[in-house]
Amino acid sequence: MSKYSKEDIIRMVKEQDIEFIRMQFTDIFGQLKNVAITSSQIEKAVNNEIMIDGSSIEGFVRIQESDQYLRPDLDSFTILPWRPQHGKVARLICDVYNPDGTPFVGDPRGVLKKVLKKAADMGYSFNVGPECEFFLFETDEEGKPTTKTGDEAGYFDLGPLDHGESTRREICLALEQMGFEIEASHHEVAAGQHEIDFKYSSAITAADDIMTFKLAVKSIAQKNGLHATFMPKPVFGINGSGMHTNMSLFKDGKNVFFDPDGDKKLSKEAYSFIAGILHHIKGMVAITNPLVNSYKRLVPGYEAPCYIAWSASNRSALIRIPAARGQATRVELRCPDPSCNPYLALAVCLAAGLDGIEKGMTPPAEITENIFAMDAATRAAKGIDSLPGSLIEAVEALEADELISSTLGGHIMANYTEGKRKEWDSYRTAVSDWEIAKYIITY
Repeated sequence: MSKYSKEDIIRMVKEQDIEFIRMQFTDIFGQLKNVAITSSQIEKAVNNEIMIDGSSIEGFVRIQESDQYLRPDLDSFTILPWRPQHGKVARLICDVYNPDGTPFVGDPRGVLKKVLKKAADMGYSFNVGPECEFFLFETDEEGKPTTKTGDEAGYFDLGPLDHGESTRREICLALEQMGFEIEASHHEVAAGQHEIDFKYSSAITAADDIMTFKLAVKSIAQKNGLHATFMPKPVFGINGSGMHTNMSLFKDGKNVFFDPDGDKKLSKEAYSFIAGILHHIKGMVAITNPLVNSYKRLVPGYEAPCYIAWSASNRSALIRIPAARGQATRVELRCPDPSCNPYLALAVCLAAGLDGIEKGMTPPAEITENIFAMDAATRAAKGIDSLPGSLIEAVEALEADELISSTLGGHIMANYTEGKRKEWDSYRTAVSDWEIAKYIITY
C-alpha cells in the first residue's frame, strides 16, 4: 500500500512551504542526478510530465533519441533537512521512461526491479541491510579536499579523539528526520573513517537509501567544512571503505534462509544462494567494486576480502554468515564498496543467488581458518580462488559471465564496460607519483 497519493504531495508542498523539488535519478555509473523544479510544477511532476535530455547523461541515449520522462516514486517524497527551512527543498526519486511509456532499459533502478520481479515470481522478497563506510577529511584554504583528518581515533573510539563525531551525529539526526532507522554509528578502524548502519529493508528502498545516505553525508560534511568521500582506498597503508551487504530472502513473512534443523541452522536455499554468489562473484565485482581504486582495497592485510570462500564466522572470507538466526538469518557479502551503483550491485547479487537456488547449487566446504595467513599452496589445496586483481580483470570476467551480463541488459552492459575500459586505459597510461619517485633518479 502506498504511503502518499498525488494529492498528498501537492498538499504537503503547499502547506509545508516547499519551494523546490529535486527530481532525482541515478546514472549507470552510480552518480546521482537531478532536475530541480519549483513548487508551481509539482502537479506536472506527480503526473509524470517532467522531461530530461537523456543524451546529456553518460551511458543513457544518443542525441537523436534524447527525450525521456521522470516518473517519481511518490513514497520517496521527503524534505532535505540540511537545506534552508524557509523555502524548503524536497526530493522525489524517479524511474526513467521512454516517450512511448515503456521503461528505459538504461535505468539502473529498473534493472533491480526486473530481478525483484523474478524473485517475486519464485515466491521470494529480497531484504538488504548495508553497512556504509566513509572518510571525513579536512579541506584546505581553498576548500579543496585533503587526506588529513586531525583524528587519532580507532575502532569504536569516542571523542575527543574522534573529531568527526559531531558531524556523524548530525548526519544520523538528519537521516532519522528523513525516515531512516539508524541501528548503529561508530568510528571505524582507520583515522577519519566512519560507519553508519541503517535497518534492513526491501531492496529498492535499500538502494534508494544508499543514494540518499551518500548525498546526506557529503552535504552535511561540506556544510561543516569537511570533505566526505566514499572512495574505497583513499590513503595507502590503512583500511579502505567497504559496504558489507547483508541479504535475506523471505517467503510468506518467514526468512527462508533459516532452518532450525539444518546444518548451522541454515536452509538448503541459504546454501544454494551462497553457492550462486560464489559461482558468479568474479563476474559481479566489476559492478560491486567498480573503480580502479577498488582493487587497492581488495588486498590482504586490511580486513577486506580478496579470496573466494565462505564461513559462518571467519571475517577473512568473502561471505560471512553472522551469528543471528531466526528472522535475522542473513548472508553478508563483504567485498562491495560504497562507490558502487547500489541498484546494479543488488541486482547482480540477487540474480546470482537466485541462479544458485534454481540450479540447486551447493557451496564448497566452509573455511574456518584465517585465509590471509595461508600461503598460495595451502589456498590451492583447499580450492580457494582469488577475486580479480584489477578493474580490467573484473571487466573481462563480467563480459564472460552470461547471467550477470544478461541481468544488466545489452544497453547497460555495452555502455558500462566501454566506460570502465576507458577508465582503465586512462589509469594504465598515466604516470604516477610512485613511478616518478621510484625511477626518475635511478634511471
